[in-house]
Amino acid sequence: MEKREQPELLEAAIGVTFKDKNFLKEALVHRSYINEHPSFALGHNERLEFLGDAVLELVVTEYLFKNYPNPEGELTNWRAALVNAKMLAEVGGTFDLYGYLYLSRGESKDNNVKAKNYILANAVEALIGAIYLDQGWEVAKDFISRILLTRLDYILEHKLYMDAKSHFQEITQEKMGITPNYKVVEESGPDHNKKFVVGIYLGEELIAEGEGTSKQEAQMAAAENALIRWENEGKI
Repeated sequence: MEKREQPELLEAAIGVTFKDKNFLKEALVHRSYINEHPSFALGHNERLEFLGDAVLELVVTEYLFKNYPNPEGELTNWRAALVNAKMLAEVGGTFDLYGYLYLSRGESKDNNVKAKNYILANAVEALIGAIYLDQGWEVAKDFISRILLTRLDYILEHKLYMDAKSHFQEITQEKMGITPNYKVVEESGPDHNKKFVVGIYLGEELIAEGEGTSKQEAQMAAAENALIRWENEGKI
């Protein structure tokens, strides 16, 4: 039996029991599934995603406002670190939300990690929207607190509210007085589908490489990999 046919397992995993199971079910329906199954009884989850995004932002904003006296700019960066697609996909992965989604055959077989994470992040927002409609503000707030706000201390400790390039540069300037530089190591593919491999260097030393469909994306990936490497090596 497919996981999506066992919603009670997902309810147990997220700690919420729905009164109207259709809210939960619709939160799990990707647009591609409706394209393949136009007679499906429910719609896709994009309207719930729209609602959930607003609920999520307000819960996080209220929490930061009430608990931290920091300036608006800092709180905005912290909020962005909590509600970005990467974090939401990570959260969705903790209760295997992807396994419960209604997807087209093509989407189900797609192994593009970036695309899967985007779908997963949107589904988390849709799930929040569904919880809000079915259970109300307090239960939605409790759910967001449990799955997301508990990660804030880690984000602040590791400065994940900074983009990877800024964070790595801050570390290298503080520890070594050196500013990293980036060089394109490899460039491939046609103009409409380029792939770049960029290296991040301290002086002449290659610290890490990253891939992306643009130089900027590859630079960010290289910085992220540099941070991971240095954390594993105990340098940060």
